[in-house]
Amino acid sequence: MQFTMPRALLTLAALLMTAAPLAQTPVPTPAHTSAAALPVAPVRPVTDTFFGTQVTDPYRYMEDVKAPEVADWMKAHSDHARRTLDALPLRKEFLSDLQRFESSVSARVTEVWRAPGDRFVYLKRAAGANAFKLVTRVGLQGEETVLFDPDTLARQTGKPHAINTLAVSHDGRLAAYGVSAAGSEAATTYVIEVATGKALGEPIPRTDYGAVSFTPDGRFVAYNQLVDLKPGAPATEKYRNSRAMVRPVDGKNSIARPLLGTGLPGSTLKPDESPALQFTADGRWMIAAIFNGVQREIMLYAAPQSALRMRTAAPIRWRLLANYSDEVNAFTYRENQVFTLSMKNAPRGRILRLDLLESNPRRDAWVQVLESQQVITGLTAARDGLYFEARDGNVKRLYRQAMGNSPTPNAANRNAPPPVQAVALPVAGNFWLNGFESNWEAGNPLVPGVQIFMAGWTQARQHYIVDETGKVSNSGLQPAGALDTPADIVATETQCRSHDGAMVPMSIVHRRDIKLDGSNPVILTAYASYGITIEPGYSVNRLAWLNRGGVYAFANPRGSSVFGKQWYEAGKQTTKPNTWRDLIACGEQLISMKVTSRERLGIIGGSAGGITVGRAMTERPDLFAAVVPQVGSLDMVRMETTPNGIPNIPEFGSVATEPGFRALLAMSTYHQIKDKTAYPAVMLTHGVNDPRVEVWHSTKTAARLMAATSSGKPVLLRLDYQAGHGVGNTREQQQAETADVLAFFARHLGMAAAK
Repeated sequence: MQFTMPRALLTLAALLMTAAPLAQTPVPTPAHTSAAALPVAPVRPVTDTFFGTQVTDPYRYMEDVKAPEVADWMKAHSDHARRTLDALPLRKEFLSDLQRFESSVSARVTEVWRAPGDRFVYLKRAAGANAFKLVTRVGLQGEETVLFDPDTLARQTGKPHAINTLAVSHDGRLAAYGVSAAGSEAATTYVIEVATGKALGEPIPRTDYGAVSFTPDGRFVAYNQLVDLKPGAPATEKYRNSRAMVRPVDGKNSIARPLLGTGLPGSTLKPDESPALQFTADGRWMIAAIFNGVQREIMLYAAPQSALRMRTAAPIRWRLLANYSDEVNAFTYRENQVFTLSMKNAPRGRILRLDLLESNPRRDAWVQVLESQQVITGLTAARDGLYFEARDGNVKRLYRQAMGNSPTPNAANRNAPPPVQAVALPVAGNFWLNGFESNWEAGNPLVPGVQIFMAGWTQARQHYIVDETGKVSNSGLQPAGALDTPADIVATETQCRSHDGAMVPMSIVHRRDIKLDGSNPVILTAYASYGITIEPGYSVNRLAWLNRGGVYAFANPRGSSVFGKQWYEAGKQTTKPNTWRDLIACGEQLISMKVTSRERLGIIGGSAGGITVGRAMTERPDLFAAVVPQVGSLDMVRMETTPNGIPNIPEFGSVATEPGFRALLAMSTYHQIKDKTAYPAVMLTHGVNDPRVEVWHSTKTAARLMAATSSGKPVLLRLDYQAGHGVGNTREQQQAETADVLAFFARHLGMAAAK
């Protein structure tokens, strides 16, 4: 068993790895001539004072997106963006390419759960389908059964629906899936019997995080539930005071019992802490993980499963296993032992073990299992032992520590860990066992071996099963496509010297036959928050850009954890300026390497990546020809006033402290825009129903840029009124946005239309 709570609070754009292509001879934009007739947002300044510093907000009123004046302005500029994009020379070609490339593979598969009896439960979207369906099969060659299709709800309501969360019991008998509408991520969870698809109990509302677990006997289900906000309650309370609940699988929500959360007898949890409960597959323990917003470090508690009583209000006596100061990022469980990935005194990570059966185990009783010179990024337990992953440069390695029925066979060698074996993998690239990037379980304590998805820069993702002998085989669950391994695409790894001498890794992907003469349109992307690293990955969508001579570049500035904890913390809060200055250095290197020129260099960043590209633009507007923040975090001074702002304080800081305020002001694109400055062409994209980054981050920034820029280049505001943060977007929505982004870059980076 492994467990990592789905990071529903993270401001991570789903579109990050499908970023767009680029362009060659500038062509006039017919619809741009109508921009002068668009409504101009009036300036109504509001001034706040923080620690002696006055901060003026000229468009504060735009935060009320339902106000008629604001709604009309948004709609007018959204319609203008639509007309402009539709008129771009390559837009139809890009969309046609994306549709054709997508159909080159018969289906996309994700979130695979593997159980005893060769039972598989996963999400699948067939070519041409709009949403991922929940399906199951017994045996890799077995017949596939659809358990739930979100399109049935879309047809009933007229709104797109998506499965946001999925959890399957260790034995594969039960599943729980969370569904939300129109990108809202406001999930309702449904519990079903996998073999029959039979619904069990009432649907469970306000389960945006999921965090579902089943008792091994199948009687009870645990989940995290948000509070039921009353009318008039502050929106900032949305993610506070959530609770870990438990109820009979086939029961009503009215009899659910809270086990962990603020305000409960014996609980010390604070309002910003979110509990998630996991039942171990052997029926012995309940392990609770406590998340403080988006903070990477978690707390761990344990209690015997035998303490679970539905008919008593007596508080459960939880035992603290790890505090935030222990710097635990992930954990797994096997045979009365908890294994953790800890960064304490080990910036590249180490794995520790604690025996729960020891009498009065102390927090200082953790035993080191291993430490590595590589960056350890995840771990999981299977029936045959412990598996962990480590990053070696830009390649992930998989390791296995075999264990028999007893990981400590005798008292004499109980602290001597078994030998670690490397698993030979078929792809030099990326995979995940658990962590920020993965919510499904790679390992199952009832099944030997692990399952992984692997991908490289030039190899599409495939699903593999690693057995207990270390043999790796392709399961075939993810069908192979004709364009999955293009022979004419290459990837180059390089490092860029940043402003202070730090060497920033960057990957460059392009056609083998292009000339590096400075004429290539380049899309450069970065994220660099929460310690998230852009790993090698491939999408057939990129061929639309690459086949026209475009180049993609992927940077991992400080704020990612490509080199471990220290690299991450060197781009966080007060050190955040390193993030965009590292990106600037990468852009400069692409020019010095003659991959591109300033007239052909574009940058794109999603969500928290909006900080990176937005501030790179405002600090060096001369360096880039086009900029696309997608669902961008752009007004960081006001972030804390939003529902998802408080959970993000651990990552970005708070205006309640002077260091926090100054850090937030420095990283706030909106506040760094200067009048009469020649800014690049900018397109801001956003889903109006975004629960992670409010849409006014983009609307306020668009209004400010429109008023300030002197370049004559467009500022477009592309809004989707049936979308949110990108999570749950349908295939049609994804393709439409990608085509828009590529066409915008093509127009402003000089990519020529086909003759």
